[in-house]
Amino acid sequence: MDGKHSYRLLQKIMQPNEESAINPAHGASGGNGFLSMFHKDRLKAVFTWQLLKTIALGQGLSVLICGTAVSSQYLTDVFKVYTPMLQSFIHYALLLLTYTSMLAFRKGNENLLQILKAKWWKYMLLGIIDVEANYMVVKAYQFTTITSIQLLDCFIIPVLMGLSWFFLKTRFRIVHYVAVFVCLLGVGAMVGADVLAGRDLGSTQDILLGDCLVLIGAFLYAVSNVCQEYTVKNLSRVEFLGMVGLFGTLFSGIQLAILERTAIKDIKWTWQIGVLFSAYVLCMFTLYSFMSIIVKMTSATAVNLSLLTADLFSFFCGLFLFHYKFSGLYIVALVVIIIGFVMYNMVPTSTLVSVSEVAGTGIDNPSSETEEESRQETAIELSVADADVSEVVQARTGSPGT
Repeated sequence: MDGKHSYRLLQKIMQPNEESAINPAHGASGGNGFLSMFHKDRLKAVFTWQLLKTIALGQGLSVLICGTAVSSQYLTDVFKVYTPMLQSFIHYALLLLTYTSMLAFRKGNENLLQILKAKWWKYMLLGIIDVEANYMVVKAYQFTTITSIQLLDCFIIPVLMGLSWFFLKTRFRIVHYVAVFVCLLGVGAMVGADVLAGRDLGSTQDILLGDCLVLIGAFLYAVSNVCQEYTVKNLSRVEFLGMVGLFGTLFSGIQLAILERTAIKDIKWTWQIGVLFSAYVLCMFTLYSFMSIIVKMTSATAVNLSLLTADLFSFFCGLFLFHYKFSGLYIVALVVIIIGFVMYNMVPTSTLVSVSEVAGTGIDNPSSETEEESRQETAIELSVADADVSEVVQARTGSPGT
């Protein structure tokens, strides 16, 4: 939710009203007590349609990640296809065809050539970071266990919060840190359920190397997500996706030619393998497209908290596809993670620099126009108020007001 509406919502929640001042059930503090937060009207003010939509979209992203995980697992376990970079290359190529093409037909400073002239090296670094983040986490499955990956992948959350605080000037409140802690408790319950169910899959070939790859991948993901949040909020989501598609295709293609030439030749193509490749690419393309929208609505940290449930959705699919053993802890983990995600989004974060101070008006960033209109409306209201005061003074004193 945007800062203006979030601030008004928080004001509405915390501001005492007449009913709470005279009703003992709302607490002696005139509506600011702990119990008053659970009053029906206040809960309605908190659980808005915006919050419910954010929760639903976040879980939709988790389902998409589940789709990529299941299709990749089928390719490796059933058809013995080990080409993660080929999958990424096709995904980036689809972004290139869609969003980079859109930039090519834009005019002015939002045209592809103008963007490349001004910021080509920044987006080149972003492309490398995004490609390597995807590759390292996938590669880690060859060296360490799923349990280690699930635990260490949470490293992205504190890194994201630190980078957001330093570069985006985001300021968190105590409730945000508590919410993150609750989400990580849910992850702990999920990992515990995996251990009890004997689902500690993966390799133990070189656990230390695999764990290091996960940590590096998580850090690179955090950098990519912070860049994404800055770009989609201050510039344009189409620009972000188009540049990632352009440079992601370039660098994943180079890496593909170096690392997976033999593996691609060994693929015995069937329609099932084609369907699995298509499912992976479509899930990744949809994930990137909608993630940029949700990041613009909330933040990169909030989105990654919602993605913690992706492993749970993968497990639920595995109950039917791979015959995993069920444990009630998985349900507990899902509920706890969602509770933490709701807590995080109930109270808005604050920033030291507004979007309008950083970027001008654009196709995907009309906020500066909105804030300008708001300032004009405020000026008009002040003028009217001054006129009313002058009339009152004139009526009481019989002389013109100043």
